[in-house]
Order: sequence, then C-alpha cells, then structure tokens
Amino acid sequence: MAVEVKELLEAGVHFGHLTRKWDPNMAPYVYMERNGIHIINLYKTAAKMEEAGDALAKIAASGRKILFVATKKQAKDIVAEKAGGINMPFITERWPGGMLTNFVTIRKAIKKMATIDRMKKDGTFLTLSKKERLQVDRLRAKLEKNLGSIVDMTRLPAALFVVDIKREHIAIKEAQKLNIPIFAMVDTNSDPRQVDYVIPSNDDASKSIDKILTHVTEAITGGLNERKAEKADKSEGKSEAKAKKADKTEDKAEKPAKSEAKTAKAANEEE
Repeated sequence: MAVEVKELLEAGVHFGHLTRKWDPNMAPYVYMERNGIHIINLYKTAAKMEEAGDALAKIAASGRKILFVATKKQAKDIVAEKAGGINMPFITERWPGGMLTNFVTIRKAIKKMATIDRMKKDGTFLTLSKKERLQVDRLRAKLEKNLGSIVDMTRLPAALFVVDIKREHIAIKEAQKLNIPIFAMVDTNSDPRQVDYVIPSNDDASKSIDKILTHVTEAITGGLNERKAEKADKSEGKSEAKAKKADKTEDKAEKPAKSEAKTAKAANEEE
C-alpha cells in the first residue's frame, strides 16, 4: 500500500526534536533545520514505512505474533486500539523486566490469572476469608493491568514494534539479546542503529503515531488475510482430494459388481 507524503505532512510526522537534542546518527533522515527544530525527510519516511509494512505482513502471514510496545501517554490508547483490533499482543503499562529474556516467569504470572479465574468459576474463591478474597482480587487486577494484553502470547514474539526507543530502552535491549527484529518509530533524538527497521518520524504527537500505526496495522491485516486465504485453499484441496478418493473407492466397488453380473449372465446363457 503506497504511503502519501501529503498525509504524513498533515499528521505532523515531519516534526523532529530541538537541534541541540538530536542524535547525529539520524542525519541521513533529516531534511533541514527550521526555527531550531529538525525537519524529517518524509520521502524517506514513506519509503521506510513501506519497507517495514512488507516485512511485518510476511511475519503475520507466517502466523507469528508481533508485540507492540508504547508506554508513553500519547501513544497508549492508540496502540491498545490498533494492536488489539488485529489481535496482536501489546504493552502499554510499565515494561515488565525480563518480559522477553525471562519469558517463562511471565507465562507463570499469566497462568496465575487463569488459576484465579478457575477458582471463581468452581466456587473455591468463596471458601476463602474476606481478607484473602480481597488480596486475590487485587492481585488479579494488577496482573490484568500489566499482562492482560499478552494473555494469548504463548511464545516469544517474532518481532517488536516500538514507539519511542529512548523510553523503551529496556525492551530494545531484551529484544537485541534474543535477536528479535525491532521495528520502531525513531525521532531525531534517538539512535537508529539500535533498530532493524527504522521509521523516521515524530514519536511525540498522537496524530503522527496514529498515522504510522494505521499503516503498519493495515499491512499486518493484509498478511493475516493472506494466511487465511492459504488455509482456505489448503482445506479446499484436502476436500477435493477426499472426494476423488471416495470416487475411486466407489469405482473399485462397482467393478467387482459388474464382473459378477457378467459371470451370472454368462451362466444363464449356457443353461
């Protein structure tokens, strides 16, 4: 899907940080300086968005998960809405230390949520004292707040999509340790060398974040649809193969019956 530079301009994607706060490694993506602020080259942003979108679509088509990370205020709700809409896991509260590098422990915490839910269903919860029930409810609420959005993530994600790599530096380091590809919105105050797929853009304005995430999630949706179509084709192929096999079996069953009929006819003629 082509990215319109005009739309990026309207969303304010081109506004970088103050020139004194910039990271020199972002120089290839800076178009100019205006009133003490760096202006991002939107033609490069558009090209990088398409590149990232194609790569994310392939990951989605393979059936693997992409974890979205954005804990800053202006990005939280947008990420929760966009990632949740395509059934991808996301972290919008504080990044849980060891989320990737100690994933087994995180899975245990998620299972604890499931255990509490079972207790409430089978009545075990009601056998607890009032104080214990209150403690369990608080624990459940805390786990839901921090990990509720990754309940369906049963294994490590195939990629990370990050908004503001400076803020999410712990997530970046964990992904780097495990060689998990990192896709990110990178502003002029950050080092793009930490990211595999750089999208040079304003990571502070909600309009800019919304614009980039809309494109990214649409690309992922395309990959998911491709996977569904492939599955449907395979199931159709299997059904056709079964039907052909059934036809052959019927043909085989008919042949002995025909030969028996011929034998009986020949016997009658001899008589």
